[in-house]
Amino acid sequence: MPSRREFMAILSRWSAALGLASFPLAAAVRSAWAGKMQRRKLTSDTELDALVRLDPAELDTSDYPVTPLEGFRTMGLSDHSVNLDRWRLEIGGEVAEPFALSHDQLAELPVVERNVLLICPGVFALHGRWRGVSIYSLLQRAGLVDGAAGVVVRGPEGPYEKKERFPIEEVKSGKVFLARGVNGVPLPRKHGFPLRLVAEDHYGHRWVKYVQRIEAVKG
Repeated sequence: MPSRREFMAILSRWSAALGLASFPLAAAVRSAWAGKMQRRKLTSDTELDALVRLDPAELDTSDYPVTPLEGFRTMGLSDHSVNLDRWRLEIGGEVAEPFALSHDQLAELPVVERNVLLICPGVFALHGRWRGVSIYSLLQRAGLVDGAAGVVVRGPEGPYEKKERFPIEEVKSGKVFLARGVNGVPLPRKHGFPLRLVAEDHYGHRWVKYVQRIEAVKG
């Protein structure tokens, strides 16, 4: 049986050969493989800079301290602003009853809060206490259609929109959720206010900032 490093090299070549359309499947296989691996437990004295070339799916951060907010770094879009009077989080796709929620309505929902490590490979790492809402509970409220296999997260609205897809199992487990705050304060604008996707075990480029739409998808 190949080592994880050998397996990931094979997977990378396979994904490149099939093209970008294979990426969701490759990500799902990577996640499944990571779930069977023995994670390396980080000690409290491990420097953040030592993590930037590691895979978050291989690390156990249960005893690792939260990074102070002033030590957070960021990449990508960081100055997007929204008009909260008009902004809504849209829930749609393979659901029976699409709906939208205002920022105030989101604040009334049950809270999800988890410590999750974010790694931007080769650049920086941070370990935040992210507080927000469950994507799966929103999909259930909308009437998730049988056969929905994944969730697409989009944001922000406009020319800088990006989208990322995740298997429904990661959404059900709570590893993929929406953050409204971090380290006990409202989510700062440069980190994605009013909503940022938290994607545990995934690299930072998949953590969508300024989320404005969630779509359940089949296939």
